[in-house]
Amino acid sequence: MRKMRRKGLASMAVQTAETATNTTNPAVDLGPAAALSCRECGHKVPLGPVFACEECFGPLEIAYDFSAYDADELRKRIEAGPANIWRYAPLLPVPADVATKPNINPGWTKLVQADNLARELGVTGGLYVKDDSGNPTHSFKDRVVAQALEAARAFGFTTLSCSSTGNLAGAVGAAAARAGFRSCVFIPHDLEQGKVVMAAVYGGELVGIEGNYDDVNRFCSELIGDPAGEGWGFVNVNLRPYYAEGSKTLAYEICEQLGWRLPDQLVVPIASGSQLTKIDKGLKELIALGLVEDRPYKIFGAQAEGCSPVSTAYKAGHDVVRPQKPNTIAKSLAIGNPADGPYVLDIARRTGGAVEDVTDEQVVDAIKLLARTEGIFAETAGGVTVGVTKKLIENGVLDPSLTTVVLNTGDGLKTLDAVAGTGLTATIRPTLDSFREAGLV
Repeated sequence: MRKMRRKGLASMAVQTAETATNTTNPAVDLGPAAALSCRECGHKVPLGPVFACEECFGPLEIAYDFSAYDADELRKRIEAGPANIWRYAPLLPVPADVATKPNINPGWTKLVQADNLARELGVTGGLYVKDDSGNPTHSFKDRVVAQALEAARAFGFTTLSCSSTGNLAGAVGAAAARAGFRSCVFIPHDLEQGKVVMAAVYGGELVGIEGNYDDVNRFCSELIGDPAGEGWGFVNVNLRPYYAEGSKTLAYEICEQLGWRLPDQLVVPIASGSQLTKIDKGLKELIALGLVEDRPYKIFGAQAEGCSPVSTAYKAGHDVVRPQKPNTIAKSLAIGNPADGPYVLDIARRTGGAVEDVTDEQVVDAIKLLARTEGIFAETAGGVTVGVTKKLIENGVLDPSLTTVVLNTGDGLKTLDAVAGTGLTATIRPTLDSFREAGLV
């Protein structure tokens, strides 16, 4: 199994028309997407709402036909595109007219040059924060849901659904409302109240499941096989191969915003691990297409100590990720049995990166550090990436002389409980004497 996995990761994501022969479903128009290909054994099947290989039960992902593209023409086409993820439509599983359809159109978020934070951390090679809190529902999940929505249209689904730790529920609700779909999403019953409200406000059904995210995900997998789930597109289950491709757009944007060049180092949060693996896929595609210079890059994974199965496996030198019961304030990352965990280990080791974790106290400190230095209020997942970046530098693992990009995947207003102790500096009477007595001058 490990040999097959390494072989799958080593092979390029870019597929030619020849390798995709007889696998395309002609009834489905998803642009350059040619087939579904197993990440483990390479078996190909036609495009459809399936996510597991019928030969080895490995995960399926999109294989493309990019054979006709010229690098210079493709770069010009991208740069002339809309200021959202559809500028990369030629590289995504979507029809050519995707920008004309009702969607929440996420992406093209800010890449902030974080000079103040760099000084605090001792980074001299350039530090950037890819701030995805600027998406329509204030998290990177809008990217993946926008992709899944187009697949749901193509396959004739009428209900959009998901299992979620919070951010995805809101993104599905918003995208479904915009596109005229019904939505019904499932979350752990004890999520942060801000995320519950944001998921519910779009008018779809929001169902709390007694248990953690892994319990919710198992329930959704059962519902797919039941008649009650007929006509339902679960964005992160039966639509997962398409959904996951949305994360590639983070890699595309980062490189384009850096002047069409690869960053030396990236620090990426780990929940299921899909985001990290697709960012790596996106970088490899840009290299293969000639849009960026081929040179080394390192990818570092970030987890909270209270849910750190991938970090634990990495530090122990294991290839297998043992499930953990989550216990952390970083609930958006609280997936104890991450589906892409083994692939994250492969990528961290292949690129010369690492996987690290931080305590909840360090997460809170990092949220405040980023807010104080750069004016970016990150949710707990952003606190994890900034905290891990700081720890990696202090431990001599991350090179401060290299260009580094840190991901913030959501808005701090969603996780206010994490910084609930932050408040007034002073309470004074409306007089100058009271102001002076408070020591504020």
